[in-house]
Amino acid sequence: MMTAAEYTRQVQEAAAYVRSALGGRRPEIAITLGSGLGDLAERLDAPLTIPYKEIPHFPVSTVSGHKGQFVCGKLGGKEVLCMQGRFHYYEGYDLKQVTMPVRVMKLLGIDSLLVTNAAGGINTGFHAGTLMLIEDHLNLTGENPLIGENLDAFGDRFFDMTVAYDKEYRTLAKATAEELNIPLATGVYAWLTGPNFETPAEIRYLRTIGADAVGMSTVPEVLVARHSGIRVLGISCITNLAAGMTDNTLSHEEVKETADRVQNEFIRLVTGIVSRI
Repeated sequence: MMTAAEYTRQVQEAAAYVRSALGGRRPEIAITLGSGLGDLAERLDAPLTIPYKEIPHFPVSTVSGHKGQFVCGKLGGKEVLCMQGRFHYYEGYDLKQVTMPVRVMKLLGIDSLLVTNAAGGINTGFHAGTLMLIEDHLNLTGENPLIGENLDAFGDRFFDMTVAYDKEYRTLAKATAEELNIPLATGVYAWLTGPNFETPAEIRYLRTIGADAVGMSTVPEVLVARHSGIRVLGISCITNLAAGMTDNTLSHEEVKETADRVQNEFIRLVTGIVSRI
């Protein structure tokens, strides 16, 4: 098992490589792009691309719809670093690998993270294409990337999660959506490991305990970001209604198709938010 010192060294080496590849550019905000939402990275001005496979100790994205690279560029007048593809626990990576990019962001001096994902809708008021501002989350996996020796260089062992998703950023996101006339729901995101979609019984349970959407990512990154003192804003794209809510068979293709359909609104919203942070 890797020690905290060994893991910290790997993060530092990865961050040093990314810093060098950026060539003096200093992104202020990071954006993690979920399934089907990677096209936002194609809209950046003066883009600079860093493939994950070239970064020391980095995992590689294996899921369709995740290109597997950092893209640095200008969005809404701000220098941003986009993750065009993320890593998932179900890909076989441990959670320290899954969340390594967030710690690299911290070492690069980034203090704001916008996490996005494709999610299944549990709230009966949602439909495919709803954009949901994450106000809180449920971790039902029994897993946590912070289990083990604490990385004191990044944060304290025990830290508060009362406001995991930054209250000021949420207010800003709601105001931006209203200004742009983009409908924006709010809700609680539940993390399950995947890779299978949930059963109808699991969806009924999740609705009962207060979940509005469910997905296979995001929460590990948010935990590590908050441990590191990074402010977080989260947005889910509801790409399908969850199991048992329709007669449709769930598929990853449907996820990508719905994300493609709403991504112009999604990009407008994210650009507006970034310009105001």
